[in-house]
Amino acid sequence: MTTMADAAWFLEQECRALRTRLALVQPFVLHESMLPAAALAPDALIAVERFLLQGREELRQRLDDYFDWLLGVGATATPAEQQRRFVGLRWRFNDVLTQFDTFQQAITQRSEARIGIWLSGLDVVARDALELPGITVPPVITYLDRGQGAAIRRARTRLAGGDLSPTALVLIPRERMIGSNGIASSLLHECGHQVAALLDLVPSLQQEVRRYARTRPDDERPAWRLWHRWMSEIAADLHAVGKLGIGATLGLMGVVSLPRIFVMRVAEDDPHPFPWIRVHLSCAMGDVLYPHPQWAAVARLWDELYPPTGLDAVRQRLFTTLRRTCSLVARLAVGHRPAALRRRSIGDLQPSRERTPDRLARHYDELLADPTRLYRTRPTLAFAILGQARADGRLMPEDESGVVNDLLTRWALDSTFAAAGSYLPQPTHLVTSSEETS
Repeated sequence: MTTMADAAWFLEQECRALRTRLALVQPFVLHESMLPAAALAPDALIAVERFLLQGREELRQRLDDYFDWLLGVGATATPAEQQRRFVGLRWRFNDVLTQFDTFQQAITQRSEARIGIWLSGLDVVARDALELPGITVPPVITYLDRGQGAAIRRARTRLAGGDLSPTALVLIPRERMIGSNGIASSLLHECGHQVAALLDLVPSLQQEVRRYARTRPDDERPAWRLWHRWMSEIAADLHAVGKLGIGATLGLMGVVSLPRIFVMRVAEDDPHPFPWIRVHLSCAMGDVLYPHPQWAAVARLWDELYPPTGLDAVRQRLFTTLRRTCSLVARLAVGHRPAALRRRSIGDLQPSRERTPDRLARHYDELLADPTRLYRTRPTLAFAILGQARADGRLMPEDESGVVNDLLTRWALDSTFAAAGSYLPQPTHLVTSSEETS
């Protein structure tokens, strides 16, 4: 056998091996076991399966074409040319498997009975959080992982190989599954990133910040440069506060309660506002949307936990300026009118009337009289009610845990039966704090 024939034989075997391995990749619906109530929403599952199937079919066709070329006219090509074409196929093969793995972790978790049910319930919350008037929103999938920070792979962003993701994929840290504030604030913040992308919000907000900064005194310029850099995270935080009220800020405090050195450190390359100012801005945005003394009280509490003392002169000036301009940034963001909203403002997207602190407190009073109302409430509103009750000291963490578990389970069940065109009767029990129960 000549060297050229040896190379062709070797690459033929490699091509056959790739085709054989590719044939072993089956749709999730054929090999993932899960409770029906833990399953993905039909639109999300169909979007993922169709996306992965198209990738496998495209790769299978390219492998077949290469195999035919190698045994035909390619038999006379140089070994280097045969190898060059095969390597391109192998790269694409790895991309397809990586795309499969991207969704596998999220879907495999649905096989865990309790975790799967919770995730199905969180999918319902995420869909509610993404709802936008007149705008088509993508399917969304939630999953858990280790670590402190939540994250999102937005729909229509590029996966391995350059293909666009068919769904939003939201990671919630396991340590955040501790109550309504912990769960909802992380989830709604990540959904805020998807909303900002759908509205093309960040570039227009940054442009407005640049325009506004030119009218401010020179000593404020360093602060406004930071606000401009942080605008992506600010937009996501605003979405969370708008939907959840004080629960978003208290949940944020739980995430960024770190050693002081990290809370007060300004990193030049970090797109996130450093924790100390981020909590203050969250309070400022809440006060613009839902004016109430509670926001100033939370800001004072944060300063007691992390007093802005012992700073060098440069940082002290920066901290003071950032703190002074928080309310300006909040009003600018809430009043911003992106083109996608057709002259409506970001504040107009928020259900302001039903989510003021006083109205949320009245909602909670109504729930105590009729617990079934909670299960008929929009998911983001339900979490806002619980978050306000926690802030008011009316709902204890131990009792809240039971309520959140009931809600996530109920939403998972409802979404499952809704997909089947059926319904369930409403439960009649709501867990409350021992003081209120007595």
